[in-house]
Amino acid sequence: MESSSLLGLEWQTLQENHERHEQNALLIKVSCLALSIAGLAGGLALSWIAFTILLCWIQEGIFKTYQARLSDRLLKIESLLGQTEPTEPPMQLHAEWASSRPGGGALITGYITSALRPTVAFPYLPMLLMLPLGRWLAWL
Repeated sequence: MESSSLLGLEWQTLQENHERHEQNALLIKVSCLALSIAGLAGGLALSWIAFTILLCWIQEGIFKTYQARLSDRLLKIESLLGQTEPTEPPMQLHAEWASSRPGGGALITGYITSALRPTVAFPYLPMLLMLPLGRWLAWL
């Protein structure tokens, strides 16, 4: 198979996975909201609800880090597809990532950085800040 055809196939596959990560992130947000409301309604301690929100927030940060790796490769493929004769071989997602894989601390920092992006932090931060108000409203 021609290199540009393989690159096109790789792009298509990675793009589908990229979109699936976006759907998973939304599912995590919706699940977190449902769990928090159920916890408030059930009288669960605010600390447990906050812990659940933090776990969901971190999980989405990890998903977004994976998605960023796919984005990096997608951008590289797009630049290669713009060339008449692609200079690099297709199907190198894991090889590229392994060659530049950060150490444990840097990997955790990457997860935290992803979690702190505004598109990820919403709605987790507002939910954490609203917990006391939610408890008060549940008593009404």
